[in-house]
This record gives sequence, C-alpha cells and structure tokens, in this order.
Amino acid sequence: MLRVGLTGGIGSGKSEVSRGLAARGAVVIDADQIAREVVEPGTSGLAEVVEEFGAVVLTPEGELDRPKLGEIVFADEARLARLNAIVHPRVGERTEELMSRAPQDAIVVYDVPLLVENDLGSLYDLVIVVDAPEEAQIERVMANRAMTEDQARARVKAQAGREQRRAAAHIVIDNSGGLDELDRRVDQVWDELRRCAESG
Repeated sequence: MLRVGLTGGIGSGKSEVSRGLAARGAVVIDADQIAREVVEPGTSGLAEVVEEFGAVVLTPEGELDRPKLGEIVFADEARLARLNAIVHPRVGERTEELMSRAPQDAIVVYDVPLLVENDLGSLYDLVIVVDAPEEAQIERVMANRAMTEDQARARVKAQAGREQRRAAAHIVIDNSGGLDELDRRVDQVWDELRRCAESG
C-alpha cells in the first residue's frame, strides 16, 4: 500500500487533483469531509462539542453552526485546542477504519489541507503539493467561495507559504494553467505513483 499525502493552499486546485486521482483508481481519504462527518447530528462528537461550547454552536435544525463555532475558537487558542481534542481523535479513528478497508495494493491519497502547517509529512510515503501563484489562488477563492479580495488574501496568508509547502513535497503539481493542462499533469503523477507502488 502506498500512502500519499496531498496538500495545497486554498484555491490551488487540490480538490480538482484529488478528484482526478480518485477517477484514476486512488482510494481518496478527505480529512475535511471526515471532520464534518464526526460532528453530524446524532454523533457523540457533536454531543461533546455542544457540552463544551454550549447550544449556541447549533443551528435551529440541530446541526453544527460552523461559522459560530469558528468565531469562538479562532479567538481563543485554548478553546481551539479543546475543539481539536474532541475532533482529531475521531478523525484518526475514522481514517484508520477507511484505511483498513483499502486493498493491500491500493494507492491511498490523504487529502489534508494543513499537512505542512501541522508537520504531517512523515506520516506518508510521498507528499504531493498542488501549487499555484498567489494571485491565481486569490482569484479562484473569490470566484468559488464568494469572498471579498481582503477575505481571500487573509485566508491565503493564514496558511503556509508556497516555498514552505514546496519544500515539503516529493512531487509538485503546478496548477498555474488551465484544467486540460492540470489533467495531463495528474496523468503523469498517477503513472509515477503506480511505479512507486509497484517497486515499493
């Protein structure tokens, strides 16, 4: 089994690469998606979050009000640490469960937005970084996430810089061009991953 960490800054095109690798046969484990699953209504994760932060973090429908929770935890490091202590172990358990179901010869791609920021590179056989110029990231974030330019710049600045991310990579996917160009590059990378898995 080949364990691959996939990361990239907001607006870099990481999700597009993740979809492309999944379409070619990779088993993709999306950390963000799992983090949402473990706090869905009816889960012990959501119950513990409400116990810690109060019912103010729930929507009228009983779901987690992410913006509200974000306001609380991003203003207070101790509360963010408490949230992480609730969510991260559950994400880890779910990830291991998904891993155990993957075939032994699988190429497993972990889609991890903060891989570099949290220094997780050593957990993977290879790290792929999707890279794009900062201005392209900002334009994409504004177009795809309905943010103002100031909001988009703040999000980009809050993450690891391009050089820091590239330094952690075994493979860099340059996404400064269009989707066709990106698809060709994903093809090349998939061939490289298969060679690594076979020689592993």
